[in-house]
Amino acid sequence: MPATPAVAASSTWRDDEGIRLPSGDVHAWWPGQNQTLCGVPLSRARLARFPHVLWIDAQWLDDTADTPVMELCRRCTAATRPKKKRSPRFAARRPG
Repeated sequence: MPATPAVAASSTWRDDEGIRLPSGDVHAWWPGQNQTLCGVPLSRARLARFPHVLWIDAQWLDDTADTPVMELCRRCTAATRPKKKRSPRFAARRPG
């Protein structure tokens, strides 16, 4: 299994070289799984799979101005972040 998940998206576009790339709502997805990292079923949500596009590359594509609009899933982004960098849900408080 690769170190970073691939991409599944709600729509597609082709670049100047004819390579199919993601656009629209973009989710992280492990090839061989039937759902995204945030739990969205691929077939029910009609998400196209992009096994040739890694999640980390989709984050880079989102920053470039010449690509169609991409909305990266916040839950998938959080799921791919290393656990050390995640903030705790609840801060422990001492009584008194």
